[in-house]
Amino acid sequence: SMPSEMLLKIFSYLDAVSLLSVGCVNKRFYELANYNGIWLKFCTISLQPKWTIWKMKSKQTETVSSACAALHDKKPGYWKKEYIFKQTSAFKTRVMRLVKLLDPYTGLPCKNKEAMKVAGLSWIIVLKDKNGKEHVIEKPSLSFKDTSVTILWCGTDWPCLDILSTLKLFGVTPLLLDQSRPLNKNGPRRFSLIAEYHLANLTESSVAVGADELVQLFSLSPGLLVGIWKGKNEIAFVMASLHYNQLLERSILGSATVPYAPPPNKPLLDDIDPEYGLHDYSLHLDLHGRSCMYLCGSFKGLFCRKGDIENGYLRLTVVSLKDNRKHLPIIGTLGICWETDVFKGNVKDCFVMDLTLLDETGKPFWCFSAPVYMELSSKASGLYDYMGHIYTADYVDSEGKVSVEFVWLEETKEYITVSLVLYVSTRKVNSWYGTNY
Repeated sequence: SMPSEMLLKIFSYLDAVSLLSVGCVNKRFYELANYNGIWLKFCTISLQPKWTIWKMKSKQTETVSSACAALHDKKPGYWKKEYIFKQTSAFKTRVMRLVKLLDPYTGLPCKNKEAMKVAGLSWIIVLKDKNGKEHVIEKPSLSFKDTSVTILWCGTDWPCLDILSTLKLFGVTPLLLDQSRPLNKNGPRRFSLIAEYHLANLTESSVAVGADELVQLFSLSPGLLVGIWKGKNEIAFVMASLHYNQLLERSILGSATVPYAPPPNKPLLDDIDPEYGLHDYSLHLDLHGRSCMYLCGSFKGLFCRKGDIENGYLRLTVVSLKDNRKHLPIIGTLGICWETDVFKGNVKDCFVMDLTLLDETGKPFWCFSAPVYMELSSKASGLYDYMGHIYTADYVDSEGKVSVEFVWLEETKEYITVSLVLYVSTRKVNSWYGTNY
């Protein structure tokens, strides 16, 4: 029953975040909270240099009066959208500026953590059932590595797997970020879709990574691991592995319905050399189990001759079976650690692989973070230095394949990496360089 003029007067004392929240109360509040006069004031102040803001505050009435034409000529909500757009653009520019400095070791931004903190970035998953109802799972635990972040969600109120249709992974940031005030987690937020996964027939259509006494692990591309309770069709936890390459862009620059798409590469003129093949590539490889690191290695000077191109792939040999100088030991027992509110466990013979392949200019060419499982090979080791069973681990996506071989040494109870080969898709290379291999 309060008059609209009185409500508008009250709303004029609110900050932008509070005004957006008030607009969610009901239809009437939404219409009043869209009033151009209030939002024009925010736009006018935000566009001024900081040293002139005190002058603007003393002349707010005069400024708004002189802008009467701007109020009446625009539809309700115009200046609200304008203000949000300008603030969001300035916020994205500030965050992206932090990731311009690159780490010479990995070729990736070295201030990712700082940029995530400044952005107020978090991640959520949204489970959608077959009736269209959505279940939002928040409050994950994070584990940071050199080139990736592992995100784990667990809880006791997961919906039954039988009724679920899709899972969406979002990056979430405050819609309006005020550096002078603590972050309000219940305020208006912006969603950026990172990936969408189909959960129908999960156990049949996805890759089985491994199991322990309590859970079974299933992998979905890109980089998602779903833990299912043994003997039940219920989710125990969900784990996502996100590579730092384009992490902030995908978590911030996408929309709620369309993921961020990186711009095409602009090749240098001397890059187009199909007769010579790829040359002077670098690789950074991490194998970890979420909480512990098993292998961390960098390899320089990788190349591919024309004879190494076949069946739609260019072969890059990183570690050769015959060159024992590059053979690498695995530290610890391979496995992926998991936990829920009550239980903890470790699924053996699997791990998370973080791969960063840099081109000859040091630019990230192929990057991913994904769970990988090991299998016992039928062939035995023919190496005199390493006598034992051979295990293989393979990864495949649309951009290439990775093949790794380990030898298990029973005497020392450790794995030795004796072979590592990358197969890069010619389609990926042609798209990158604008040439034809």
